[in-house]
Amino acid sequence: MGITIKDIAKEASVSIATVSRVINNKSQGVGKETRKKILSIMEKYNYVPSSVARGLVTKKTNIIGLILPDINNPFFPGIVRGAEDAANKYGYNIILCNTDDNEKRERTYIQILKEKCVEGILYTSILNNKNKNVKLFYQHNIPFVSLDRSVDMKNVPFVCTNGEIGMHKIVEYLVQNGHAEIAYISGEKQIETSYSRLQGYKKALNKFGIPINEKIIKYGDYKINSGRACIRELLDSNETFTAVACENDLMAIGALEVLNNRNIKVPQQISITGYDNIFLTNVTFPKLTTIAQPTYDMGYKAVELLMSIINKEENYKKQIVLEPDLVIRDSVFKQKDFHYI
Repeated sequence: MGITIKDIAKEASVSIATVSRVINNKSQGVGKETRKKILSIMEKYNYVPSSVARGLVTKKTNIIGLILPDINNPFFPGIVRGAEDAANKYGYNIILCNTDDNEKRERTYIQILKEKCVEGILYTSILNNKNKNVKLFYQHNIPFVSLDRSVDMKNVPFVCTNGEIGMHKIVEYLVQNGHAEIAYISGEKQIETSYSRLQGYKKALNKFGIPINEKIIKYGDYKINSGRACIRELLDSNETFTAVACENDLMAIGALEVLNNRNIKVPQQISITGYDNIFLTNVTFPKLTTIAQPTYDMGYKAVELLMSIINKEENYKKQIVLEPDLVIRDSVFKQKDFHYI
């Protein structure tokens, strides 16, 4: 069993309160020699004070939580890197929690982080959360920032990109290259991210006077398998389309795999686009045209926003929406180059 603060106090012949003041850099009333003696004993036994225990006294642990739904998704590492860099700038550490899109695990992690006395939490909700667990932050009085997936509640602080604008850009690019029959693979209906991107798709079609065909809109869950399933449904239907816009890169990669397996040439016969610009889009064949989200900036700015909340600063911007960029690669051809299947 390791040495305790009580052991240090006994060896130094001082009170536990005196040792606590030294540990927490509150040495007022502690003599220079006494402080030196206590620090010497701590060094002798390699004593490392518990940040949690210290936090119970000082209300400051310099730890924040980061809750993500799927760390296997290549979209999230950029966010983690940005968040870590920003946290280090402020002298904070991050505890990373992966929920696997499971509501119970998400709720458990919020409770664990509360018990660890984190000062705040960055939070990307699970797909079907419907704001249930967000209420826990308010119940426990935990500062938090919603990250990537905005929450359908008033005055919730969040950092995300403008999904409507991003999808509008990519559909507009398809239309400008001659496509009027553009199928769409969406994420789950109930989340705000899917809704905003779907609105971008529909508004782009409306802008060019192209009728919306609900029969070529399919719904997945942002994972590769759902991209495979959705493109099979589209191909096996009687509907015609020359391009497919996908709401994220993983679903686009799944769809691209099925097209290749069925010997359907991309982009010569069907064009396909993704969304997120994960590293895999630059190594697929063909390389995917997609929308780049500034993931590093999202993580970095989310920590900055959380620090403003923790420090009770005034007049900070509570909701930050970043602009996505179109990345043109090889998966879209002009209409004149297409051979219909």
